Amino acid sequence: MPEKRKPEIVVISDVHLGTFGCHARELLEYLNSIKPQKLILNGDIIDIWQFRKSYFPKAHLDVIHKIIEFHTSGTQVIYITGNHDEMLRKFSGSVMGDFQIVDKLILELDGKKAWFFHGDVFDVSVHNAKWIAKLGGWGYDLLILINRFLNWILVQTGHKKYSLSKRIKNSVKKAVKFISDFEKTATELAVEQGYKYVVCGHIHQPKMIRKIVKNETCLYLNSGDWVENLTALEYDKRKWRIYDHQKEKKLIQPNAALSAMTIFSKIRP
Repeated sequence: MPEKRKPEIVVISDVHLGTFGCHARELLEYLNSIKPQKLILNGDIIDIWQFRKSYFPKAHLDVIHKIIEFHTSGTQVIYITGNHDEMLRKFSGSVMGDFQIVDKLILELDGKKAWFFHGDVFDVSVHNAKWIAKLGGWGYDLLILINRFLNWILVQTGHKKYSLSKRIKNSVKKAVKFISDFEKTATELAVEQGYKYVVCGHIHQPKMIRKIVKNETCLYLNSGDWVENLTALEYDKRKWRIYDHQKEKKLIQPNAALSAMTIFSKIRP
């Protein structure tokens, strides 16, 4: 079994446990490969909006067990509430050993202040028309299901997988503008308050980009999601990086195949 990586901080968001679109098995693979000092769950980990008693597979439960295991084995776990798990906001400020629930988090990293929050505070549809936002969530879940069936057919016929949701987002000007406005608003607020890092989730768009606002710089980071992109943020040795599970697996697989070939050649007569 390969040695686990030990990043200082890992940030995941928008897992949406309890929905059809959640890639719980892949997330579990990732969590089993690391032993972070601090695990920040930046909102929408459990999708309470779309929670069904009839649908909560073992893999989804295993993710929760893994998070508890992190907590009991010395990793500090911080749960930042999001809009899909907003019911937890009534428990904001609760601390149980190395586990805490908060609405936002401020850390000092190597002398620089970092501001963590989910990001739904910028989403007007969530606050002014929650039923529309929830309806959109159900539609998105259905789209992911259709996309999985389409990808199964594509793989069976030797074609590459295709993301319907990404295609729709990239082709709709309003969606592109919303993402751009989200990044701009987050960084402007961060600079105003003296933060050098602003770390969000919510929009399912993994990103790491340095922004300049009023001659001040701020690194905007978004952890993406575990529905479409299967990404996380890692901070170690004063550096941030976006972990992409799908790309990492492609890098590992050829090495594994090579190792298997080497072993076979040694035992072959």
